[in-house]
Amino acid sequence: MYYDLSPGSKSVGGSSKDMIVAVHQPQYLPWLGYFDKMDRADVFVLLDNVQFKKNEWQNRNRIKTSQGWQWLTVPVKYRFPQKVKEVEINNQVKWGHKHLQALRTNYLKTGYFGDHRPFFEEIFARDWIRLVDLNVCIIDYLRDTLGISTQIRMASKMALSEEPNQRLIDICREVGADMYLAGAGGRDYMDLSAFERAGLRVEFQEYIHPVYPQLFGDFQPNMSVVDLLFNCGPESLEIIRKGRKGGG
Repeated sequence: MYYDLSPGSKSVGGSSKDMIVAVHQPQYLPWLGYFDKMDRADVFVLLDNVQFKKNEWQNRNRIKTSQGWQWLTVPVKYRFPQKVKEVEINNQVKWGHKHLQALRTNYLKTGYFGDHRPFFEEIFARDWIRLVDLNVCIIDYLRDTLGISTQIRMASKMALSEEPNQRLIDICREVGADMYLAGAGGRDYMDLSAFERAGLRVEFQEYIHPVYPQLFGDFQPNMSVVDLLFNCGPESLEIIRKGRKGGG
């Protein structure tokens, strides 16, 4: 399901009048910080109209196993310089069965894997064509399951500049945002003066990974959020928020 709804301010982080937007490429089984950023925003825009980067986070992520962490990678048929929304999945590889089996093997003994097993069995049995559709379906489910109320919109449905800074400014204007919530890495490439000239505030996400109960020995950070969800269930969103500067 795609969400393309009119925004309404939650006023999370910032002053009472701030309407906050965050922007991120649609990732596969994203990590905790991804959903922290989503939870802090009023609108979360999935940036599906920029160039795809193979074997980063758009088509793979990590889970914890008894042997350490392992990648779950969705094979893709990528031709440079395709955009995220154009990339197709290589279904000649039986990746869905492999991913489901990895989740079963490593999370069957957690307290909450059974609650989510039907969803993952269903999505991994389907023949997806576009990677973005798979990712959005999973993100949508995880957002709802975690209890995040933030609206999701697709950048490809907006008229945006191709210039990276102006693209973000255009998104802010499109959704009526007062503030752009950027990732920590944004300090390295963003032209903050352009946002100031546009009358937009910028805040950078500061996220310290929380520790939570896991199987298989010492705590391993930076796993997919499903690691948290399967281990901690309904406490997951509260744990995600503990990583926020100030503890929530």
